[in-house]
Amino acid sequence: MRTYRAPRWLPGGHAQTIWAAKLARPFHQAAPQFQRQRWATPDADFIDVDFLQHPAQPGGGADGVAAGPTLVLFHGLEGSSSSHYAQSFASWALQQGVNLVIPHFRGCSGELNLAPRAYHSGDHAEIDWILKRVAAWQGATSPLVAAGVSLGGNALMRWAGEHGAQAAHTVQAVASICSPLDLAASGQAIGRGFNRQVYTRLFLRSMKPKAMAKWQQFPGLFDAQRLQAATDLFAFDNVFTAPLHGFVDTADYWAQASALPHLHKIQIPALALNARNDPFIPASSLPQPAQVSRHVTLWQPEHGGHVGFPAGMPPGHLAEMPHAVGGWLMEQAHG
Repeated sequence: MRTYRAPRWLPGGHAQTIWAAKLARPFHQAAPQFQRQRWATPDADFIDVDFLQHPAQPGGGADGVAAGPTLVLFHGLEGSSSSHYAQSFASWALQQGVNLVIPHFRGCSGELNLAPRAYHSGDHAEIDWILKRVAAWQGATSPLVAAGVSLGGNALMRWAGEHGAQAAHTVQAVASICSPLDLAASGQAIGRGFNRQVYTRLFLRSMKPKAMAKWQQFPGLFDAQRLQAATDLFAFDNVFTAPLHGFVDTADYWAQASALPHLHKIQIPALALNARNDPFIPASSLPQPAQVSRHVTLWQPEHGGHVGFPAGMPPGHLAEMPHAVGGWLMEQAHG
């Protein structure tokens, strides 16, 4: 991934982003199959967690502790185990004999959660609870690693920075993939021009109805009229995400939740992969070596788009990124 080169037939960050999400092949053969568990949270809510089913392990490891390593994959904004990157990681995990666990952030599994909250980019407490529960399931004899895509990667790196050397008691290594580690810079970028017209509208198309369903659960929880009028993520976060999760406003949320100021505190092997042509994340906002600890590896190829990195001839495949990131994580786990 350090030297990823996009196919000649697919130039530009927007094309590499959209094609990967809509048209490229996320898996090689049959679609991966998952077994779902519902976990009760400490605050009387729930999350749904999907366990990849391996053909040789009919329960997918969910009915007992598997001998091999386990990867916990945190999805991005409005993502799920059905997202193209999750399917591609599942295909890689099947090939490599790696257990894959995909927790859904609250409200992202197809059913509205119960509490007067949702999920956000810096929820390192939720990450901590999930990872510790998976570690207890996995047991101490097999390696556990974690990766996060976009929003999930920022939250994961925020967790790694928050816990420092203590993180090693839970996981062997972490990776973020196309994550907005500087939330303010990325939030401003996605609110402008083509990004605003395409990606912002796409996200709000699912985020607004889910927020309004939350309002139906808890009438008066937020200003519904202001939320309906929101045309960008800054306005949405100002009405919904920030106040529901204890932040003063969007500016406070983006500042406190960003992982970038905490990367120098990470004390376990960590990888941050960001394409420099990512439409959502300005290259000028990407972490520099002086801003991270010696445990953090930076991969910043010129191409790849946002969670794209397609390869091969049309329609292309998405195996290269999971293979590179998953391979790096496995090296750390077994090193």
